[in-house]
Amino acid sequence: MDSSAAATYTAVPETEPQIEHIIYIPKDIKPAFHELCCIYKVPPNLRKLNEGEAYEPVLISIGPFHHNKKPELEPMHIQKQRYFLAFWERVISKKALANYKAFLNEKIKTIGHWYSEPTNLSKDEFVDLILLDSVFIMELFLRNSKKSEQTDDYMFTTSWIYKSIQRDLLLLENQLPIFVLEELYRRVDKLSDLSFLELAFNYFEDYYPLKSTLDQNQDIVKNFKSCNHFTDLVRSFYLPGKVYDKDWMPSKYFTPCAKNECVLKTATKLNEAGVSFEKGNDRSLLDVKFKKIRVLSWFLCLGCIPCFTCVKARFQIPQLKVLQTTECVLRNLIALEQCHYSDQPFICNYVYLIDSLIHTEDDVELLVDKEIIVHELGCHKELATMINDICKHVVVNCNYYGKTSKKLNDHYNCWWKHYMGMLRSVYFRDPWRLSSTVVGVVIFLFAIVNFLRITGLYHAK
Repeated sequence: MDSSAAATYTAVPETEPQIEHIIYIPKDIKPAFHELCCIYKVPPNLRKLNEGEAYEPVLISIGPFHHNKKPELEPMHIQKQRYFLAFWERVISKKALANYKAFLNEKIKTIGHWYSEPTNLSKDEFVDLILLDSVFIMELFLRNSKKSEQTDDYMFTTSWIYKSIQRDLLLLENQLPIFVLEELYRRVDKLSDLSFLELAFNYFEDYYPLKSTLDQNQDIVKNFKSCNHFTDLVRSFYLPGKVYDKDWMPSKYFTPCAKNECVLKTATKLNEAGVSFEKGNDRSLLDVKFKKIRVLSWFLCLGCIPCFTCVKARFQIPQLKVLQTTECVLRNLIALEQCHYSDQPFICNYVYLIDSLIHTEDDVELLVDKEIIVHELGCHKELATMINDICKHVVVNCNYYGKTSKKLNDHYNCWWKHYMGMLRSVYFRDPWRLSSTVVGVVIFLFAIVNFLRITGLYHAK
């Protein structure tokens, strides 16, 4: 044994050792995130995919994360001040705004806990930032609810500015806590007959995935639970209706992600195995269903006959409209779920499902032909590339479509379904092919019987 090593050895004391005897760790380390935190900086693994463009504001910054970060956002700071002056004239009781600022001063520490990173602003600067941004959003929503107030406002009359502001206000890093906005709306009473949540829904209505009437909009808003911010509100647009039931239990619908069980075959492969793709009519974009009658599905080739639709193996998917802003919306909703809703990753699971179905232009063409996807991108290949890129580095541990995926995989792995699918695509694709196939079979049988009769092997009675 080395004598020097033996000399430097210190015996462990018989009493219970303290942490400082082992290593120095500061005792005042704060938690990584406060329990109230719900406004996050997008994780680096997601941000690097498209250089952060989908997560950063183009025209206006809201909240502390992008405050004074880009010179091109400065003109909108002046517009915020214009809106504050207009809101000041709109409010009957000026004392209400003074009381609201006092409320912000009282709650500013709590507001800071909603953000994943601390701000470098002083308390007074932070309060003024929240006040100015809150009033701007309120004035914007109120003008949006009245067409008469939009006539001379370039924020509404200039289409690209209107859409850019709308897009910036749904970014995950560009948010205010919604309770701050609801408190402002409550204090300055009688500004509108609508609730604040209805004002917000009407402003972001363009991002609602399915068309709805005014009455339906009000019913939709009533179902929404309390939202944390506008990114959370837009996510609520997509959720299945059953989420708002009193007996909703995530563990009942989400299944653990087993290896390869969540991965579907492409749309063209499933179609070759006899799966019929149909546009769903559900109120939620996420209500994807796979329906088939076990016994009748063994005769999929008869599915082209109008009165034999029950024979089909039907994969029903509500129509997805892919616009120029869709990628930005989906990326921010995915980032929110990765940070805050890891136990209920609805959007992650849905995008992963669509990603599994689409690998090539042929897959996109099939889904477009079935009206499951409608897009305004340049070509089918561009859509396939966009969908495939969105899911990179997205990690989930449970799947809302686990049971549906397993049924589809079991269907695809059945060799008889492949033969039925092949028979359907070649001979029973439409009524015309069906009729020609039936005629061909009848002629073939007649030729056999005629041959047997001529050769004397068959004698008709």
